[in-house]
Amino acid sequence: MKHFSRGLFVGAVIGALTIAAPLSQAATPQDQLVVGTSLAQVLSLDPHQATEGKAVEIMSNLYDRLVASTADGKILPQLAESWKIDDKGITFTLHKANFASGNPVTSKDVVYSLARLLKMDQAAAANLKRVGYDKDNVEKLVKAVDDQTVRIDLSDQVTAELLLYRLATTTTSVVDSVEVESHAVDNDYGNAWMRTHSAGSGPFTLNRWSPNELVILDANKDYMAGAPKMRRVIVRHVPESQVERLMLERGDIDIASALSASDLATFQDKQGFAIQRIPTGGFYVLSMNAGNKYLSNPKVREAIAYGIDYKGIEKTIMGPYGRVRNVPVPENFEYAIPNPDWQLDVEKSKQLLSEAGFKDGFSLSLKTIAQTPRIDLATAIQASLAQVGIKIDIQQGNGSEIIAAHRARDFDLLIPQTGAYMPNVLGSMEQFSSNPDNSKEANNAGNFVWRSAWDIPELTALTAKASMEPDAKKRGELYVQMQKMFVEQKPAVLPLFERFEPIVLSGKVQGYVGHPSQLTRLENVTKVETQ
Repeated sequence: MKHFSRGLFVGAVIGALTIAAPLSQAATPQDQLVVGTSLAQVLSLDPHQATEGKAVEIMSNLYDRLVASTADGKILPQLAESWKIDDKGITFTLHKANFASGNPVTSKDVVYSLARLLKMDQAAAANLKRVGYDKDNVEKLVKAVDDQTVRIDLSDQVTAELLLYRLATTTTSVVDSVEVESHAVDNDYGNAWMRTHSAGSGPFTLNRWSPNELVILDANKDYMAGAPKMRRVIVRHVPESQVERLMLERGDIDIASALSASDLATFQDKQGFAIQRIPTGGFYVLSMNAGNKYLSNPKVREAIAYGIDYKGIEKTIMGPYGRVRNVPVPENFEYAIPNPDWQLDVEKSKQLLSEAGFKDGFSLSLKTIAQTPRIDLATAIQASLAQVGIKIDIQQGNGSEIIAAHRARDFDLLIPQTGAYMPNVLGSMEQFSSNPDNSKEANNAGNFVWRSAWDIPELTALTAKASMEPDAKKRGELYVQMQKMFVEQKPAVLPLFERFEPIVLSGKVQGYVGHPSQLTRLENVTKVETQ
């Protein structure tokens, strides 16, 4: 299995890390890390509810899971000090640890957390539901053997190896059951309280969250692995790229992670700064609602695939944020197939529209979060599709509006982004290739394909088969078949660009290593004095 390349991950540094003279205008406190970013998609900080990228990065520092994944795809112990795998499941032995409240972490908390995730049955539950765990069977499959031992039986739809990767995501975070239940109201599993508070055992606790303003994390001095080096982490909402650039240059923030390509370029080879370009294993996607009378036609979807100027957009807009890729598997992954021949071909696109019965074109709306680089991407797609006769009305919105529309199938076209929960074909592609029940009644808003009403029973079955194949070579052959079938079906979830997360760090910041799944941990980050 080919993992994320650590050379790409840590070594994709576009600007050399050199230390400059101290900035005279401002300086963040030496014991505090200040991050500038966009918090537009942070709608909740309940790990059993929230799945959006920046929320994941915050929650990964508030909570621990049984296991963790490293940047290059290795599974490591976290709350579990060890585990044993047999042909029916996995038995975990827990570390001695406490929640921030002082309550001990026990196997009952693990059982409670996984049951809470599945019983709340929100988008965060999708990764376990996809492989056979649900609110009805979770308490049969997940059991506390004793206070320090947890047993998780395998469903009939997943191998132990792949289950471990799923358990390394923030959605399976272990919460303080006593604390959470003390705040439960009307059987909400404490969700109203958990959205804006923390109840974890991680290296930080939540001091404050003001939506679209800032998040403040305080060090958990009693963390089981030792107190974090930073006393406090402040995440500031700075969606305007030029403002964020100036703040970093002045020293008002230590890390900038929502810069435009042009503002990023100003830091290349700039003394006192470094750029990390983190491969996420995910994509910027054009989601098409297959319930739409036009988009239900595969020829129309193929016409759109031929109607986009990928290379031009990559060059002028995406830059460090993405590279052209129309298969939902990064091109450097083992078993990744070559890209299809989708490229801007106006005549072919028009021909396909004519064959579909729409030679005069039609109009669609395109919804997007007003955030770099998606708003510029939407504008470029609008201009590109206009050439083939498809008129696009762009509708911008905040995170809550656009995400809600996506989950409700209330859109024609929409630009979301994805990630990967493990560094292989399945970890990246599964969300594009599995939709067990496409009916509206299923209301499976956590399923990425369901949101586009794209019914793919054969591809879903093939994905499930790959999930259960124990032989690596045979599994690789299935991975190739999955990708080919995906392309052949003219997807309603069209990958546009493989997604990277470029961030700029002040030269004072040491030990920050961005994680492909945005599970970046901050307890070992330090800051050095500059000369």
